[in-house]
Amino acid sequence: MAKTQLGARVDEDVAELAKKRAADLGLSIGDYLARLVQDDASGLRARALDAASRFLTEHQSVFDDAEDAQQASEGARAA
Repeated sequence: MAKTQLGARVDEDVAELAKKRAADLGLSIGDYLARLVQDDASGLRARALDAASRFLTEHQSVFDDAEDAQQASEGARAA
């Protein structure tokens, strides 16, 4: 597939994040950005965020109980 060069101006912190994330994934910045666009256009990102939101909604009480138990045990040690 032929490649086309794009240009974009972003804040330095965004550029650094992109460089680091691409490196973490073993990708060039161009390939990383292409993956982000493809995921966004295909709806993959939206579906993943929706699934994460549903998971947290359905299981929030488990996280709340675990946090309460941890705080109670820390309070018992402090006494």
